[in-house]
Amino acid sequence: MEFSTLEWFLIALIFVWTGFVRTGLGFGGAALGLPFMLMIEDNLLYWLPIIGIHLLFFSSLTLSKALKQVDWEYLKRSLGWILPPTLLGVFGLVSLPTSWLVIFVYTITIFYAVMWMLDKAIHSENSWVDRTLLVFGGYVAGTSLTGAPLMVAVFARHIAAHLLRNTLFVLWFILVSIKMSTFVMLDVVIEWQTALMLIPVAAIGHVAGLKAHEFILHNNSLFKRVMGAMLLVVSSIGLVVILLNGNL
Repeated sequence: MEFSTLEWFLIALIFVWTGFVRTGLGFGGAALGLPFMLMIEDNLLYWLPIIGIHLLFFSSLTLSKALKQVDWEYLKRSLGWILPPTLLGVFGLVSLPTSWLVIFVYTITIFYAVMWMLDKAIHSENSWVDRTLLVFGGYVAGTSLTGAPLMVAVFARHIAAHLLRNTLFVLWFILVSIKMSTFVMLDVVIEWQTALMLIPVAAIGHVAGLKAHEFILHNNSLFKRVMGAMLLVVSSIGLVVILLNGNL
């Protein structure tokens, strides 16, 4: 893929941003980054392997000293509901038209953006709601890696706050490992060189996110309202553009 100098600069900024969100919140790097990436190149199969490589790399760094701060019992129980729809989503990703998937990503992102702007959270109140959110979140994660907020709604209810972020990192590592293995098995082109080239850039955001984690936790509502407004504008523009171009 050939990009202009300006596009490379914007890509670098986007990956700084995704690294910051991933460690600052513990989730949402793909959900908050993909809409911007798709404005530059509307091909999910180009961006998702790059995001996957980064997630595996940085989550490994974060977890190398924190494996004891993981709720392994609940993680094992939840994987039975998450993994099957995730695999279904991955195969949908490589078989469905790209324009459909891009519209799906923008639509999901707009839903999250509105929820955040209104300071509303996705709540889970009983076991069947939990399972529904885990199944749908797994499917969305399989197609686009943007299912984190749905699964976080469940994990946050069952896992102690001090164990939540690291448990989520283990979950993302497992899901992305499956996704990347499927990409390799299906001969999807993986831009290894681009991914490695962008790791130092994403590392800037990663370190900044680690330092800002406590601040974000104490100002979570304001952070999400600002991000929701920004995502709503970007995703709405992207959705309008692809619909006007008739790419269905």
